[in-house]
Amino acid sequence: MAPWQDSRGRLAPLKAIAFAALFVPAAWLLYGYLARTLGPRPLTEIIHASGDWAIRLLFVALAITPLRQILGWPGLIALRRMAGVAALAYAGLHLSVYVADVSFDLGKAAREIWLRSYLTIGFVALLALIPLGVTSTDAMTRRLGGKRWRRLHRASYAIAVLAIVHFFWQSKLDIREPVIMAGLFLWLMAFRLLPTAARRGGAMLAAMAGLAVLAAALAALIEALYYNLRVGAPLARVLEANLGFANGVSPAAIVLAATLGAVAAGAARAAFLAIARRPGTGARALAPAARA
Repeated sequence: MAPWQDSRGRLAPLKAIAFAALFVPAAWLLYGYLARTLGPRPLTEIIHASGDWAIRLLFVALAITPLRQILGWPGLIALRRMAGVAALAYAGLHLSVYVADVSFDLGKAAREIWLRSYLTIGFVALLALIPLGVTSTDAMTRRLGGKRWRRLHRASYAIAVLAIVHFFWQSKLDIREPVIMAGLFLWLMAFRLLPTAARRGGAMLAAMAGLAVLAAALAALIEALYYNLRVGAPLARVLEANLGFANGVSPAAIVLAATLGAVAAGAARAAFLAIARRPGTGARALAPAARA
């Protein structure tokens, strides 16, 4: 079965679009390299960009289960494996281009990874991703059994933590995206800690909305603590900056908007279904409104 096919071998439009989209960042980097638009150190730019995309795609894979339940969209689960394998591929590209940047001196690359803690953390995260990628096929899932497979793939949570730490460490003072990742990770993990009864209907949406506010607040606190420890910035001043737009949209605000956006989409779907279930309000009655 090709990545763009469903279980019956037919073309699955959603999977086909997602599969093609996964190549866009790599294609853009290749174009930039050939067109010489990546600056004076193109390999360094590719190293950073491919690492960023590896982390982003890992988070896409982690987000699919909560979004599938919030949006009531079972078909999304077909994209989780695809996003996870793509995260491994971009992480492999990240390491490969780094080795190329040191002129394929494997000894030097190994020493750098060993001596620089943030490189060590990133390398450990990459190594941990490999078993998940190897066992991502249907055959390996059957061989391991559902319970063992799920236990193994829960390692993705620890890998995400390592990736966030690596992202923070190598970003130095520009930590907007690592803070956003940290806030989203907290939201995603909080969802998984919800009792089963709280993952249904209005209770789930209310819980996720509350967790969205909490995740945004924690993202603001993480940012404030980082700048306080790194450059001695006052905690209160950094926290206050999250309440305004003088310095642009804050990472905490982006976390809040993204998470509440998912909750709002789930609420809209629930409202639509409630209207559709009313007597005399079937698919034919809703069709004119949908066309309008």
